[in-house]
Amino acid sequence: MTRPSLKAALQAGTFVVAPGIHDMIAASVFNKMGFDFAYASGYWMTASAYGLPDAGIATYSQMVDRVRTLCETVRAGVIADADTGYGGLLNVHHTVIGYEEAGVAAVQIEDQEFPKKCGHTPFKRIVPVLDMVEKVKVACEARTKQDTLIIARTDARQSEGFEGALKRAEAYGEAGADILFVEALQSEEEMREACRRLRKPTMANMADGGLTPIRSAMELSAIGYSCAIYPAMTGLAAAQAVEHALSVLKTEGTSNSPNLPLFSFKEFNTLIGFEEVWAFERKWARPTEETVK
Repeated sequence: MTRPSLKAALQAGTFVVAPGIHDMIAASVFNKMGFDFAYASGYWMTASAYGLPDAGIATYSQMVDRVRTLCETVRAGVIADADTGYGGLLNVHHTVIGYEEAGVAAVQIEDQEFPKKCGHTPFKRIVPVLDMVEKVKVACEARTKQDTLIIARTDARQSEGFEGALKRAEAYGEAGADILFVEALQSEEEMREACRRLRKPTMANMADGGLTPIRSAMELSAIGYSCAIYPAMTGLAAAQAVEHALSVLKTEGTSNSPNLPLFSFKEFNTLIGFEEVWAFERKWARPTEETVK
């Protein structure tokens, strides 16, 4: 299967929208919607798989397994959150190799200390600039495919201010990062200034409930961004839907309610591949008394 190339999309000047896909139910529905790119969020994939916070608790092996499963499930190019690279330089090297083998279009690493924290929560600590510069260089050297992009994220806005975060992003771009990601900017003015001053393509994080103002894809493109991720959208929508469904069941005692819209079971069977299973059974299953009838 040939996936859309993030590198080609950026070179063509196409604004890239990548919804966060938190689990494989969302991935199956995602496939019918026609997006070219998906985002594998460390926060939401950890939450959906293990019910744990994005605080550096999930390991590299756990995350690369989740990312590989997502790449096998969706037909889109996958932009994958690799946290800090899960340790030092050698860890970064193996993380890029593992994520690339899993099938991603881009690997995102950040300049927090390990273990990291969600970029829109407090108590983040960042590494020295030189440490992250070396990580970016190692990540760029580790990739084996020309189309694999390296995204460098800085979480310095909280501790070093806007100017400090921009200086870090500039250094990471000079080190070879293909896309720059200044996390948790706090106003549209900061977003515009970051895009104006940074010389590499920039990525916006449209984290619902986070610190950065939510803007439409058209607005973000006009501001100067090249791509945007929406990491929390499907996870929060799913959580809201589950809460509503359970509330209806608790109140009415049934799932068969006009107050509870449900996705078609028949269509979902098709989305996850039951049609192929049934075709296989029709071809290979031994006749039984029931099937003969």
